[in-house]
Amino acid sequence: MKSLIVDSSTKILYVALVEDNVILYENYLKGENNHSENIVYCIDEALKQNNFLVDNLDRIIVGYGPGSYTGVRMAVAVCKMLAVFKQKPLYKISTLLLMASGYCGTVKATIDARRGNCFGAVYDIESEKYLKEERMYSYDELNDINCDYCCSEDDFKVNPLFCISHATIVDNPHLLVPNYLRETEAERNLK
Repeated sequence: MKSLIVDSSTKILYVALVEDNVILYENYLKGENNHSENIVYCIDEALKQNNFLVDNLDRIIVGYGPGSYTGVRMAVAVCKMLAVFKQKPLYKISTLLLMASGYCGTVKATIDARRGNCFGAVYDIESEKYLKEERMYSYDELNDINCDYCCSEDDFKVNPLFCISHATIVDNPHLLVPNYLRETEAERNLK
């Protein structure tokens, strides 16, 4: 099975290519609001380095948020397009779970949501349970929680094999909506 994994919801654009249980390509590309310039290039580079075409993929896995509003939409749009036009199964995984997947024990994953808030969750990776569900928290709410590891949108490790086994299939890629966990600023301003 050949799997492409893509997430652009954080300050790091993540792209991986896995065949069976072998990680063929993995790239963590730090950016400053420029993932749109790099996402297609990184996917293309992963495929070219391994002499693959999109047609060779068996599944596409996308981190569908929460995170940067534009970043979340970017990976979701690109992966939906590839899945629909190339008729490939599309899977989704939470960006917070993707971020925590490379650690053991209890992991706190956070993405800045501004104004003293973050999108966050606490996982016990071994038991595969949430200790704190994914939602928007104030940083103060999560500061007192002791974990084995803490990761943020600036620095995290991904275990692509964990992501493959925890991604869920999207029945209709056309209907996949990013997981924003809150209204956009424009929606809030309309009220």
